[in-house]
Amino acid sequence: MLDATPLTRAVDHFADRLRAAPQSRLQRGAAAEALGLARELALRAQRLEDAQGPAREMPDAGMFAAADQVMVAGHDLALVLRTEGELAEAMRLVEEAQKRAGV
Repeated sequence: MLDATPLTRAVDHFADRLRAAPQSRLQRGAAAEALGLARELALRAQRLEDAQGPAREMPDAGMFAAADQVMVAGHDLALVLRTEGELAEAMRLVEEAQKRAGV
């Protein structure tokens, strides 16, 4: 079984940084960046769980929910990752989104 602890730690860290960010930073794009990441992580988890099933998009629950959405989607993906390559790609996505979000 793959140890995806690095991914859960990374999404938890990003979520914590988002929660600590001022509202102005969230409004300037950090929340949108987080939602985009959450949607991508959720989509990847869905594909790994059921490649034939319909894709469902994570809803926009508002800028103050973005941190929780990143965390939930990241933890869901961590549960279904199968390879080191999938883990590395997910880690790259989180790191890049956090940089773009500026938190």
